[in-house]
Amino acid sequence: MNLTPEPSPPVARPLRLPRFLDQDGRLKQWPTRRRDQLDALERLAALFVPGRRYTEREVNRMLQAHHTFGDWALLRRALFDFRFVDRESDGSSYWRRDEPEGPKP
Repeated sequence: MNLTPEPSPPVARPLRLPRFLDQDGRLKQWPTRRRDQLDALERLAALFVPGRRYTEREVNRMLQAHHTFGDWALLRRALFDFRFVDRESDGSSYWRRDEPEGPKP
């Protein structure tokens, strides 16, 4: 008989991002609150296939397709700055980090 308690399922954070998404699920504005920014970045980081490398051009196209406010460079830098993706020092390739280590709000 196993007397070890079952672990509790992870508690999902409340989804606050929908107000920042258009009807097609694209990010329509950059949130001002850090917590909302992290939610948006998590959503964008999920587009990256683990173990695959992307050129900067591919990353730009991917981000352009998933937002409407026209600043894919801001999104690309934020993904890197908050450690959702990593890149070569010359910016020639990007990849998703296995476990994002972005700052905790």
